[in-house]
Amino acid sequence: MLEVYIDAATAGNPGPSGIGIFIKGEGVHMKISEYIGETNNHIAEFTALVRGLEEATKTDTTFVSMRSDSKIVVTSIEKAYVKNEEFKPFLEKALQLIEQFDLFFIKWIPDKENKAADALARSAIQQKR
Repeated sequence: MLEVYIDAATAGNPGPSGIGIFIKGEGVHMKISEYIGETNNHIAEFTALVRGLEEATKTDTTFVSMRSDSKIVVTSIEKAYVKNEEFKPFLEKALQLIEQFDLFFIKWIPDKENKAADALARSAIQQKR
């Protein structure tokens, strides 16, 4: 099983934003910290979701457990629905990527359990300052 932790950080809302992705399991140990430009926190969280899924599809795994501290991201995947039109392209892309796995789970976790991805997201913002 591949464990994928995702998070986003935004300095202001909107403002400079970064994503953090921490992937472990099945011989994989990956840390991704990327600056994504100026956006709002929700778009940044959805960007982290899609980017994390893209990285997971590059591995040989068929079982992915994703964790996020963003309730809107987790709920959107669980329900395969978003109200906000701005989020729909991210949801559609994520659902396409999820289809590539035999088993996929997403779980909401509190901030304190997502420290690795959070640090990577915050670091991405600092790299651009």
